[in-house]
Amino acid sequence: MIDYQPLITRWRGGDLDAWAQLLPQQVAAGLSRERYGDLTRWLQTLDDLPRIKADHLQLNGSRVGARTEQPLDEATKTTLRETLMGLHPWRKGPFDLFGVHIDTEWRSDWKWDRLQNNIDSLTGRRVLDVGCGSGYHCWRMLGDGAREVIGIDPTPLFVVQFWALQKYLQQDTAWVLPMGIEQVPPKLAAFDTVFSMGVLYHRRSPMDHLLELKNCLRPGGQLVLETLVIEGELGDTLLPEGRYARMGNVWFLPSCATLLGWLRKIGFTDPQLLDVTVTSVAEQRSTDWMRFHSLSDFLDPGDSGKSIEGYPAPRRAVVTANTLGDWQPSQE
Repeated sequence: MIDYQPLITRWRGGDLDAWAQLLPQQVAAGLSRERYGDLTRWLQTLDDLPRIKADHLQLNGSRVGARTEQPLDEATKTTLRETLMGLHPWRKGPFDLFGVHIDTEWRSDWKWDRLQNNIDSLTGRRVLDVGCGSGYHCWRMLGDGAREVIGIDPTPLFVVQFWALQKYLQQDTAWVLPMGIEQVPPKLAAFDTVFSMGVLYHRRSPMDHLLELKNCLRPGGQLVLETLVIEGELGDTLLPEGRYARMGNVWFLPSCATLLGWLRKIGFTDPQLLDVTVTSVAEQRSTDWMRFHSLSDFLDPGDSGKSIEGYPAPRRAVVTANTLGDWQPSQE
């Protein structure tokens, strides 16, 4: 069911040949049953999904998904829902497969709505989505005209979730690879647009992460970055002591001016602030498909403007920046 050979074959001999050579070993490591004890169960769940042929696909609406001309019978719909539940928790979405609404923790469509019309057109572009989760935004990028979308995420459950969706969506130009950006070959310079959303604050060295992203881009390519920020002036940065909103791996939360300064410092051009939004409990919340604690549990119960630790509540910014050069469509 999980087969990366078509992608490897397509990349051979082109500007991603170096990655194609590494990919078999990287996939084996990222989907190692010895390393990930639950992987055997998740893969069995993938095999147990009912066979349904989609008549219509939805890649450019809030609920990515598929449907048939005739509604599923209740037995098949129940089987589909219960099997997909075997891949709990579902974090990024939403999705709708044949009337089964996967109501994910995040309303990731809201994030997409905030940036969709303010970035360079994705039509004809090869796109990299770093930290993509189950690939929700990858499908939206494809729906907006990208010619190839590569998502990377080191969490094997999210990769299996992508393949569960791929079973029905069947798009050979969308892929999620089981790895982090550290496994991407250095100085690749092969992508027209690179997204990094919800990753920067998890990195001990944000500058190194920005350089990794920059090195993935072709001349004139665009970075689309979304991250936690604080209010403040140029130079202001929050380094939480201990946890932030109950997350233990949060390092640097810059002000928007500081973030734009970082981008200029390492050689990006024309950094732009597209949006700043305080995350609401309607955008990130517990659901039947993600039954663990969520944002409402991470905020001060007496002051929703603060995290449970007393820091400013999560505020997210979307910025863009470009690499030097004039972007030209790839000839591949």
